[in-house]
Formats: sequence, structure tokens, C-alpha cells
Amino acid sequence: MIMSAASLVEPFFRPESVPQAPNDPLYSLVSAYDADESEKKVDLGVGAYRDDSGRPWTLPVVKKAEHFYHNDDKVDHEYLPIAGLPDFNSASRRLILGSDSPAIVENRVGVPFPDPPGLPISNNERHVHFRQFQALGRSTSVVSSSQSFFPCSTPTIYVSTPSWPIHNQVFENVRLSVHWYPYFSERTRLLDFEGMMSRIKSAPRGSIVLLHACAHNPTGVDPTEDQWRQIAKLMQTNGLFPFFDCAYQGFATGDLTRDSFVIRHFVEQGFELLVAQSFAKNMGLYGQRVGALHFVAAPGPQAQETAKRVASQLSILQRSEISSPPIYGAKIASTILNDERLFSEWERDLQTMSGRIIEMRQALQQELKLLRTPGQWDFITNQIGMFTYTGLSRQQVLELRVKWHVYMAETGRISMAGLNTGNVKYFARAVDDVVRRMEKA
Repeated sequence: MIMSAASLVEPFFRPESVPQAPNDPLYSLVSAYDADESEKKVDLGVGAYRDDSGRPWTLPVVKKAEHFYHNDDKVDHEYLPIAGLPDFNSASRRLILGSDSPAIVENRVGVPFPDPPGLPISNNERHVHFRQFQALGRSTSVVSSSQSFFPCSTPTIYVSTPSWPIHNQVFENVRLSVHWYPYFSERTRLLDFEGMMSRIKSAPRGSIVLLHACAHNPTGVDPTEDQWRQIAKLMQTNGLFPFFDCAYQGFATGDLTRDSFVIRHFVEQGFELLVAQSFAKNMGLYGQRVGALHFVAAPGPQAQETAKRVASQLSILQRSEISSPPIYGAKIASTILNDERLFSEWERDLQTMSGRIIEMRQALQQELKLLRTPGQWDFITNQIGMFTYTGLSRQQVLELRVKWHVYMAETGRISMAGLNTGNVKYFARAVDDVVRRMEKA
């Protein structure tokens, strides 16, 4: 037998030396749903908007922006600067902070440099352009902002429990010390405000606190504006650093300004902060991975110099991680954000999406009440945004999957976008069935 040269090479990797990583639970759920041949199957796991027919919905305003893009003779496929598309960055900052934000007026968002030619700029931004960072959705925004330029070598970050599962992975991968604060009450299925405040109060000075700006993922539970004010006051008193994750601006209530209340309030209170911003959900640009990262320096004579140095660190991280951000999705988002007519159309599309979600919340709650399903279900309409934490147990979730062909996260989280007028009654009957069975058991 002749041995090949390849067979004589000692391998670096063997099965016993490479642990088998677990499958991602949500992607596994998608695979299980796809494999199910039942005509009644219901997908409540996907974190993406679906119309009333259960199909992906391309926003009409996005179609218009794509038409403009494809018919623009000036379009090319050159690399973007490290920081990304300037007019996208500028517009995304105005959207999240407000064009009259003190941080913008006082030139303490990023590092100023001369205006790029032809960039549409508001009066408050005249003669400077601020260097925010375009990112791949909010995932790389979170990664970049978690690394290297915090004053202490191993900062502690406090994350809500529960939170978006990727948060924990990201922060542990960059070796931050991750701690948790209570957020969701299993009893009321609403905010555990006292538990949250108590834990934040005990956080050491200089700690980072991750906050969901609106439509908390996965619970759909947000603090009220008064509660946000109390959180801000406590964090200010205790010297804590706010880091906002904003993936659902305009998608939560349909009102872009209302959904950014907490960020604007913290800025008005003089906080130094970071914002990871995404346009995946609110523009339906899921696969384009459009996002931005904003650093706001604290007020004071050194604000611009601080912002400049932070931006220099972010440039290094951006260069090493993605080098140059993708252009297509950013161009589409920028076209919408910088055109008054298209922006108004986008606001109407947001109201369409958020409005349908609210209608499904009301319909589900009504159906459960008509069925006299055991338990209190008012939380369904008190929660907000794409997701609802149902309080169903893992056993009930698995029973829903096997008997009723309903696919949802084992935590009991459902995507309200997966419900429609054709399946909401079916889902309510399924929930009623598993809840009653559990009571009898």
C-alpha cells in the first residue's frame, strides 16, 4: 500500500482536542421549523418583522431608496473610510440624540474635522463633521465599544437578566467582568424596578451599566420615563457609565423621538456615554448589517480632546476587525435619513410595523381572555416591541412544539411579529391547552 504524503503529516487538530460547540438555540429552532411539514406550524422564534401574511416585508421606503441608489451614476464600490459613510454617521447621530442635542451643539460627539464636500449638514453641525463609527449592525458596535480604551484595565459591566443572549458572549469574549442586575419579575411579568435599582446602587464606582434604550430584548418590558429619570439620577450619584443598546428606535412605539427618550435624557443630564445603534429592525435591513457606534464625551473644556482620543482607539479596533464597513446598506439608510420626504415615508412605515404588533398583542390577550385561560394575561399589552416574555415553562414550550407545531424560544419568549390574523386564535388555543394541562398535572 502506497502512503500519500498527506497521511504522513501529523495533524494539528484532532476530534479529541477540539470540543464540540453547542448549536445556537435560535438557529436550531429555525432548522426545526423548516423541517416541520405541518400546514399549521407557527414560527414565533424569528426576530424579524413579518406582515399579516407571515412573509418578510421590505419597507416601501427602502424600495424607493434602492431605486435611487441603482440609478445614481455616481455610485461606485470603493472602500469607505475606516469610520464609515460620513453622511450616514452624521444622520444616525442626529436621529438618536436629536439635532438640538447639547452634545451636538457643544461638539462633544466624536472628533471634529472639516466637512466632506456636498454633505447635508444642519445649522448646529456647520463647519464640523463628527466621527461616529459605522458598524455591522449592533453586534460589532457592542464588540468595539467593549474594548481597550476604558480607564480601568478590567472594567465591570452590569447586564440585565435576562438580556439579548449575544451580550454575554460578546463581553466575556473581550474579557470584561460580567455581572447581572435583576430586570424581569416572573411574578408580574413586568419590570423588577426595585431589584434593578438595588443592584445598580451596589455597583462599584466606574462600572459600566448596559441599558436597552427601548423595546427590551427579550422581555418587551421598558422602564417608564419617570423610572428612567430615577435610574439616571442613581447612576449619576454613584459615578456609573451608561452604555445604551438601541436596536428598535421607532419600532417600539412608532415614534422615533419617544423611543430615544432615555438616551436624550442622559445626555441632557451631562453623562458621558456610548450608544450602539442598529437599523436592522426599524428599516428591515437585516442582512445588510447597518449600525453605528456613538461616543458622547462629558461636558467640559476637555470634551473634544477626549472624544478625539476615544475615536483614535476605535479607529484601531475598527481597522483590525472589519477594516472598512460595507457600503450598500449604509447608502440606503443614509438616503432615507437625509431626504425629508423619504424620512416622512419611513415614519409611516414604522407606524405600520409597530401598529400591527400592537394589534397582535391586543388580539392575543383578547383570545386568551375569551378562552378563560388560567392566569393573568394583561402583561401582553403592557409589554412593548417585537418580543413578549410569556412566562411559559420549558416543558410547556416543548409541548407546544410537539403537539401544536408552535416554535418559540425555550425561555418562553415569542416574537409578536410571527402572529397574524390567520394564526393568533390557533396559538391562543394552543397556549390554553398546555396551561390547563400543567394545572391538572
